[in-house]
Amino acid sequence: MASVILASLNTVGLIFGGCCSNVFALEKIIKTEPDSGLLITLAQFVFTALAASFSQLTPTLTLRSPSVPMSRWGYIAFMFFAVNMLNNWAFAFNISVPVHIILRSFGSVTTMLAGALQGKRYTLLQVGSVVLLTVGVLISAFADADSKGKSVEASSTDLGSGLLILLAAQILSAYMGVYVQDTYATYGSHWRENLFYSHFLSLPMFLPLAATLRRQYANLAATPVLDVPNSLPVLQSLELPRGIAYLLLNSLTQLACITGVNLLSAQASAVTVTIVLNVRKLVSFVASTILFGHSLSPMMCMGAGLVFGAGALYGWETSYRIPLQKKNQKQARELKEGKKQ
Repeated sequence: MASVILASLNTVGLIFGGCCSNVFALEKIIKTEPDSGLLITLAQFVFTALAASFSQLTPTLTLRSPSVPMSRWGYIAFMFFAVNMLNNWAFAFNISVPVHIILRSFGSVTTMLAGALQGKRYTLLQVGSVVLLTVGVLISAFADADSKGKSVEASSTDLGSGLLILLAAQILSAYMGVYVQDTYATYGSHWRENLFYSHFLSLPMFLPLAATLRRQYANLAATPVLDVPNSLPVLQSLELPRGIAYLLLNSLTQLACITGVNLLSAQASAVTVTIVLNVRKLVSFVASTILFGHSLSPMMCMGAGLVFGAGALYGWETSYRIPLQKKNQKQARELKEGKKQ
């Protein structure tokens, strides 16, 4: 029991610590050089693929034979690359950050719909908690936009194109989540293989974008040298450009974040994963508001309450009530069969 709790705490720590830190590193890069999205994605993929490769190497430094057919890993890698690129591309259509957050918060809804289409069944309480959580994220996003004087609207042409791109990303992401769950159910929870191959097999897909990547790297490399305290002479000697330093920090925190997400995917359902990620998203939202000196409005507090309450409700229903109900039904069935004998 203690080991299960420890493993759960480790997963939660990686997701909330890594993903929330990643958001701050991303903000630093965007403020330094806004047009860096593609390079950020490539750096994250390269860093994660290198780090995850150690789990897939034999003592002779050759790749282990995968436990899952390569055709499946290739398909997952293609979907993973496409989802990341579509989400990134949406910013090019003048979609504001609040709109981006709002639309991506519907991941739990689309994942649940994708699961239902594949024959999965959810209780009324699970469906209700997902609806409440989504409403909570919507309220929080609008409250954040209002408090910072931002509009959650874009021009009609750009908005239409951006919405279609984000909708496509959400549908593909939901399908990918269910497909990964089916892969784990069939071949076992080989999340380390997934972490490696989903990133490694995606790298060749960046080749047609080499010119854009070179331009974005040159822009970050031309930023001023990072200010380093005198207590860290080793870092001072590197004279890292600020943009490159933030890029490395972003990749490191992304590794922690994606490791936590893959761990959770191997332990829980696709809907549970999206619920946890939505709660994490709001934590980043609220933490950013506090750290940058903004006050939490009543609407933001209400949205936060809905998200955390709905997340707790879904967790109680999925992790406690449903397993307890199944256990009681099994015991009743065994008792009934025992009486017949």
